[in-house]
Amino acid sequence: MPYIEISQSKSKPVQLHYQDFGDGPPVVLIHGWPLSGRTWEPQVADLVDAGFRVITYDRRGFGGSSQPWDGYDYDSLASDLNALITELALKNVCLVGFSMGGGEVARYIGAYGTASIRCAVFAAAVPPFLLKCESNPQGAVSEEEVVKKEQAVLKDRLNFLDEFTQKFFSKSDGTLLVSEAQREYAKTIAAFASPKGTHDCIASFSRTDFRDDLKRIDVPTLIIHGDSDRIVPLEVSGARTHDAVKGSEIHIIKNGPHGCNLSHGEEFNRALIDFIAAH
Repeated sequence: MPYIEISQSKSKPVQLHYQDFGDGPPVVLIHGWPLSGRTWEPQVADLVDAGFRVITYDRRGFGGSSQPWDGYDYDSLASDLNALITELALKNVCLVGFSMGGGEVARYIGAYGTASIRCAVFAAAVPPFLLKCESNPQGAVSEEEVVKKEQAVLKDRLNFLDEFTQKFFSKSDGTLLVSEAQREYAKTIAAFASPKGTHDCIASFSRTDFRDDLKRIDVPTLIIHGDSDRIVPLEVSGARTHDAVKGSEIHIIKNGPHGCNLSHGEEFNRALIDFIAAH
């Protein structure tokens, strides 16, 4: 499996596993929590067939990448993304971030700018800021709820993943919109992730404020979000990102759950490919 190696000053190098398919303008797909690049399977073939070079990679701690003890903050994760873009000498990239991966898109642009980026996509993504607090009363989760989720992962991670994947693929009335086999597959991917990384990322995607990062986005931007997302609700995330990024486009998937790239793969892919092809 191909890897890039990222040197760290205080610990062993981190290896990031990636896959690279097709030719044409590059598209980097950044997966959600607590999954891996495998969850982009419904998108890869259609993107390659549409004439794009498609790169997926596993966030540190997940999939086939190293599982270090630390480095799960967004500054480190954006640095990892920058290392991938640099190592592969990518130019005119479209960054596509799903859920937690949308945070990498925002923080990367906030930290490194858009010299190598031609467009950005936030899919069911966590920006601008999930935590409900005095400066962000529109947030989706309270501090108490964040702590409760962290404790649930520490106490019985596999039971947490069973409940989480059910909610991940269900619409607002609880109806599962993918096969049970697909849900079990997602749960299996998540089960083999780093327990420490799974825990630490909760704080990262819940407590990180991306509002200043979004202000730096100056490339064409698309938001794709399901209106039945029970994990990252449209009204506190996708809709607000659309408002925050000047000139952005939004595609709302009717009855789409959080995992809308699988449950509504055909519609998701059409919106994604049409946007990237136009930019």
